[in-house]
This record gives sequence, structure tokens and C-alpha cells, in this order.
Amino acid sequence: MSDSEVVALATRTAAAFRAVSRSSARAGYSVYVILLHNPARRMPWGVYVGQTSRDPDWRFDQHKAGYKASGAVKRFGVQLLPDVTAHLNPMERWESIELEEALAAAFRAAGIGWVEGGH
Repeated sequence: MSDSEVVALATRTAAAFRAVSRSSARAGYSVYVILLHNPARRMPWGVYVGQTSRDPDWRFDQHKAGYKASGAVKRFGVQLLPDVTAHLNPMERWESIELEEALAAAFRAAGIGWVEGGH
């Protein structure tokens, strides 16, 4: 699967989700997806799913700098994919935790062979 196929599949899969707490008074959290690439893997393209109270761009930069970083994102993170989750953010903390896990599971079920995060 190519990078564009992974991005398209992640976008289609995430489109089925809704955030019930989107834009509520306590909505200060986001879920985010990062494109991963490791040419040494049999399936070299994948995604990382996370949740944060910070701006997802800022959080991506933190991963790449090694601060509270996922090893996969630090080493293999290519870019943040904001369009995949834009329709969900912002939301309340409880829902960001639930959606992070649900999105990762849905990406795996949809056929993305390399999914990190989602915990």
C-alpha cells in the first residue's frame, strides 16, 4: 500500500466517526493521525493515532524532538494528517481517549497494516 493509499483509507475510515462533545464548553482535546514510513518494513507506510490537549502540530513537533515521544513517530513520522480528524476536533478529554483507541482499531480493521498508538 502506498502513502497516498494509506492516507485515503485513513481518511475514509475516520469519516465514519463523530464526536458528540465537539465544540462543547469543555472541548480542549484533539485526536490526531501521523503518517509513518519505514522502508525496511514489508508494509512500509502506516499511521500513528494519538490524542492531546495541545495543538496537534505542536504535539507532532514534540514527538519529533523526542519529548514524550512515540518511538515510531520520532523515528518514522513523516507528517501530521490534519484532514483525517478535522471533523472531530476539538472534543472533551473522555471522548478523545475513546476515539483514539477506536480510530486505531478501525484503521487496523480497514486494512492498514501498520498502526501505532491508540492507547
